Amino acid sequence: MPDQPSKITRESLATIPLCYATCSLGKPTDSLPARLHAISRAGFSHIEFSFPDLLAHASASRGKDVAEDDFDTLCEVAEKEIKPVLEKEHLKVFILQPFGKFEGWSEGSKEWDAVWKQVEGWIRIMKAIGTTTLQVGSSDAENIDKSQDKLVQDLRKLCDRLKEEGFRVAYENWCWSTHAPTWKQAWQLIEAVDRDNLGYNPDSFQIAGAEWADPTREDGLVEAASDEERDARFQRSLDEMAQTIPGDKIYFYQISDAHKVEPPLEDRTIDELRPRGRWSKAYRPFPYAGGYLPVEKVTRAVLQTGFRGIFSLEVFDGGKDGEGKDVNLNEFAQEAMLSIQKLFGAVAEDE
Repeated sequence: MPDQPSKITRESLATIPLCYATCSLGKPTDSLPARLHAISRAGFSHIEFSFPDLLAHASASRGKDVAEDDFDTLCEVAEKEIKPVLEKEHLKVFILQPFGKFEGWSEGSKEWDAVWKQVEGWIRIMKAIGTTTLQVGSSDAENIDKSQDKLVQDLRKLCDRLKEEGFRVAYENWCWSTHAPTWKQAWQLIEAVDRDNLGYNPDSFQIAGAEWADPTREDGLVEAASDEERDARFQRSLDEMAQTIPGDKIYFYQISDAHKVEPPLEDRTIDELRPRGRWSKAYRPFPYAGGYLPVEKVTRAVLQTGFRGIFSLEVFDGGKDGEGKDVNLNEFAQEAMLSIQKLFGAVAEDE
């Protein structure tokens, strides 16, 4: 536990490696090599490799739909087609993402069998593409065993399996999760699992989206007696995070903002997604691009842990109406890089 907040100097921020999620640039119909070129050209050194992008590229390459469990084909495409492009563009794959709905299934159920088949397949993909970190989001499945004992048991089993390969797990609180929507719930679970290859994956959208904002309300904010009370409550939570989580247990930090949804989203589950899940998929610009979340406050708290590892942009900007928009890949990636540099300037504590 840090004794005091770590000072955020410009010099320390300059050491941070910058990453971009492949799913966060352009449309699925934009070729993966074109997106990788734009990411590299903008100055990013790492990528989050999104499984849906691998699936789309493999299907385009083979001229037919490739099944998500056709791991022979997916691994061949990853190793022989995508890896050479990454080497050409001087990009490193930091993580494979996003693994969802993993924990809580009854052992021996069809869901249990399916997620463990997926684990083994994704391990193969990680080897093929050259990454050692798997991202897991806190499950949003409704019909799982949400008891702490069960969740801990499942995550321990996952960590132990990945450790056999020298791999690790970055666990993220998804703000629409059915059991761990907040940073604190995710961290408590990580502490209980107690594995040296399990770390926390903070995300500015997920943290603020769980405790400060609410897309189902007219004002876009969680209920509070006043704006001052809401902000003070959220700041207390961020201060606790900064004082609780050791910097070396943070594996990487994801950054995005959020559009205020007008009119608000319906407060019900649609297509198996809760409101915050639908918000996440279409209303997430990069910082300073029209959002309203306190991204700077979250970023300061993450940095005050002493963490100076990978910062990654993961955005899903469908515009203020969430309907999508056409972008120039190179220009968008460059604007994203500028947003990170602006964020660094805003949170630095020295002149």
